[in-house]
Amino acid sequence: MGVPAFYRWLAEKYPLVVVDVVEEEPIVIDDVSIPVDTTKPNPNGLEFDNLYLDMNGIIHPCFHPEDRPSPTTFDEVFQCMFEYIDRIFGMVRPRKVLYMAIDGVAPRAKMNQQRSRRFRAAKDAADAVAEEEKLREEFEAEGRKLPPKLQSQTFDSNVITPGTPFMAVLSVALQYYIHLRLNNDPGWKNVKVILSDANAPGEGEHKIMSYIRLQRNLPGYDPNTRHCLYGLDADLIMLALATHEVHFSILREVVFTAQQDKCFLCGQMGHLAAGCEGKAKRKDGDQLDDDQKGTGAEVVAKKPYQFLNIWTLREYLDYEMRNIPNFPFEIDLERIVDDFIFICFFVGNDFLPHMPTLEIREGAINLLMAVYKKEFHALGGYLTDSSKLNLSRVEHFIQAVGCYEDKIFQKRAQLHQRQAQRIKRAKVQVPQVQPDSLVAVNRFQGSRLASGPSPAPYQQYCRSSGRGNPEKVARFSSEASSIGAAIVEAENSSALDVEVHENKEDLKAKLKEILREKSDAFNSRNPQEEDKVKLGEPGWRDRYYEEKFSTKTQEEREAVRKDVILRYTEGLCWVMNYYYEGVCSWEWFYPYHYAPFASDLKDLGQLKISFNLGTPFKPFNQLLGVFPAASAHALPEQYRKLMTDPNSPIIDFYPTNFEVDMNGKRYAWQGIAKLPFIDQGRLLSEVGKIEHTLTEEETRRNSMMFEMLFVSSSHPLSVCIYLLDDCCRQLTDKDRVEVKEQIDPKYSEGMNGYLSSCAGESCPPVFRSPVKCMEDIMDNQVICSIYSLPEVHKHITRPPAGVVFPKKTVTVGDLKPAPVLWHEDSGQNPPGTTSQRQLGDAAHRLVVNSLQVKVDNISYGNQMHALRPLSHAGPQYYPQHPSYNDQGLLGMPPPRTLQHPQGQHYRNSSFTSDWHSSSAVYNAQNRSPSQHHDRNSGHAHYQSGRHENGGLIYPQRPITQAPSGLRPGPSHGVYNKYQSYQPSGAPRYQRF
Repeated sequence: MGVPAFYRWLAEKYPLVVVDVVEEEPIVIDDVSIPVDTTKPNPNGLEFDNLYLDMNGIIHPCFHPEDRPSPTTFDEVFQCMFEYIDRIFGMVRPRKVLYMAIDGVAPRAKMNQQRSRRFRAAKDAADAVAEEEKLREEFEAEGRKLPPKLQSQTFDSNVITPGTPFMAVLSVALQYYIHLRLNNDPGWKNVKVILSDANAPGEGEHKIMSYIRLQRNLPGYDPNTRHCLYGLDADLIMLALATHEVHFSILREVVFTAQQDKCFLCGQMGHLAAGCEGKAKRKDGDQLDDDQKGTGAEVVAKKPYQFLNIWTLREYLDYEMRNIPNFPFEIDLERIVDDFIFICFFVGNDFLPHMPTLEIREGAINLLMAVYKKEFHALGGYLTDSSKLNLSRVEHFIQAVGCYEDKIFQKRAQLHQRQAQRIKRAKVQVPQVQPDSLVAVNRFQGSRLASGPSPAPYQQYCRSSGRGNPEKVARFSSEASSIGAAIVEAENSSALDVEVHENKEDLKAKLKEILREKSDAFNSRNPQEEDKVKLGEPGWRDRYYEEKFSTKTQEEREAVRKDVILRYTEGLCWVMNYYYEGVCSWEWFYPYHYAPFASDLKDLGQLKISFNLGTPFKPFNQLLGVFPAASAHALPEQYRKLMTDPNSPIIDFYPTNFEVDMNGKRYAWQGIAKLPFIDQGRLLSEVGKIEHTLTEEETRRNSMMFEMLFVSSSHPLSVCIYLLDDCCRQLTDKDRVEVKEQIDPKYSEGMNGYLSSCAGESCPPVFRSPVKCMEDIMDNQVICSIYSLPEVHKHITRPPAGVVFPKKTVTVGDLKPAPVLWHEDSGQNPPGTTSQRQLGDAAHRLVVNSLQVKVDNISYGNQMHALRPLSHAGPQYYPQHPSYNDQGLLGMPPPRTLQHPQGQHYRNSSFTSDWHSSSAVYNAQNRSPSQHHDRNSGHAHYQSGRHENGGLIYPQRPITQAPSGLRPGPSHGVYNKYQSYQPSGAPRYQRF
């Protein structure tokens, strides 16, 4: 699902679901940073029990950080991750559980998308390298000096995939970090930490959901457990709703978009011109002089965070669906929530291509919800019953959506044609100006080339003086200006460094622009592929199946269309089950690059849908299935040959050139990579011939394992782990995993599951640091065990008995009017705007910058995070809310036990369901609006008006004038310098 698009739609339509995070900052005294005391109450007025981290949403940003130089070593990545987790922990402050989940081997249905992404990444990287080499040659010909290209361990982000050496080292580093915090941070002392690394199969977010689902409705479980899940994927919102846990929040960063909240004076993010202090922006690789420290040059804006509160979203959906006319029976909010989740699958998910009919940026969700409400009476009930679909009702619903296809396609074609013509005209009209003062560098024997116009009088350079003020340089006149400047800078080594850095930044900017132009289908220099389907013109359906599915005759088209409908319907059932029960088949996947039309989904009630559970791929097999040949370096040698040897029996799986069908999109990354699908039988047959060549360490990386549980030795659960270790001390490593001790919830604060003894020492006295320049842990007081989930039981899709619902904050007046559907909008006024003339975003930023307007630095976000809609007449004031291989570490890995092949992860050998069972109607339970939380943390944050700390949330009445003295400074982050990556001493933990 498109992350920015869905999140933007949700926050614009239901603005009260989003709350800005109040974050405490570390205190710095005499250059010593005092960390935030996380034992104190949460400043957001809400205490969380459990924090779940979708770790891939942390790993990727740390590979390519925006607030610091790009890391070149794994050590730098790890240190960045530690800081990242520290910051999130400080915002949430969980009191019971911290669950860290890294993506393991994914179901085959997801591997197709992973394969497409990784092949694209490799192709884009190769294009970037080629273009950079051309630019470097051009700069060299002009005499412009550039720093040499640095060797980096992070050159290929595809290594963030289960089975690579990086993921093995990452597991060790995270275990070290967990030990470090549990030993030293008081806020962590009573927290149980679960680490599910890349050797535990399953996507990270779905491993988290399995944990939550299987804890519910068991002895000791607190129905009022407060959950917080961090991640950037929009699917997390749907997954959180699917748990039917009321007290659930999604934590995510506010994403800075291009040009938003950017000061036009200094060009930095995080403040506007009215708040600019004239401080120089520190660039990648810049070093700070002693007299620069404390001037502000060493900081950049930190991204703010937001909570998306699921209980508020549930309130909105309740009000939204109560507007259904002639409702045939009493509404059941829990069933409405399930239907909402299902209909959102049609606008995009990671397992099925989205229908040509529905584009989220064209208001597809608004259309789906409008059709749902209009057709609900005729449907005769809900579309879903927990994880099961009523396919007859689904057919009725999607056919109603298909009635709008012609209008949608016709409008899309018109807009696409206009946009293409407008952009091409704009590109043609841009004048290409050659600087008049270009001077050949060979005239000055290698001195700096003055490749731009002569500097203006008292031109300001970027480097700052000791007072933090820009230095002023007078202008020379005539031709001597270039010569004089070249001589002066040749003699000034610091100025030469500035020149090299400026050239580097110039190269980066030009490279970015070149790559963007190449990927732009509207670029007049790129031949635009002919649209042979012509959606909206008569005969578009036949042309679609002929062009996209390579069918020639009417009989072929009909046969393919029927199979596409069957496979797509299977996919809808598979995804629904995945969200509510877990994987129902590790082997199923959608075998086409394109989806059917909404109007094609007919006779669904006659389809027989069943799945075979199967088993997940091993990590190396998945790497072979998703990696391009360019990433073969992360695999063992014999596996590499399968990807790179021209005589390999499966070399056809790894094309270096492949078609990207733009499919009506503008940019190449939006197109469809038409890669061959992996033949599982051929792949596994070849792997079976070479698997015996793996070393012991490689075999360990290629294994499936369980989660690990870490607690402080003072935690009540530690006694159970010590006793279990004593019982298993004489057993072999293989036998230890068979001994499973059920957790008593009274020792674990209500957590259920099983413990097994890990191989090696569960509590080593010394834990060696795997990260250079970080200290070893002496006198370790943390104990570890293997953790496995409770036995699988049915997920009950409603809040558990005993839940206390939050006080309602959404009213009927908070609902926005039904928007004009995209295909019906004349285009004169975008949906949600008035008929009056309004400034565009760029003009609005210019006005705000020009006026001396200050911004509340905790109220980030764009207009989608607007104030509560006001129905009152009269003057209103809205405060501005701006949007914004190193094998050495693997010698002695940590204690893990190989997952038993008959482990409890796999419930049965087959999965067969009746997908068209009648949808029973349940009465809502425990939904009295008079119920309130009686937790000690209170619920001030639910109240519209003000936070406990006095921060403005959403006023219920108009504010006639701006608050005076509202002049907070911008939020800043601090750069940290990193050391190079070198192998360190092996940790004491052993993994077997």
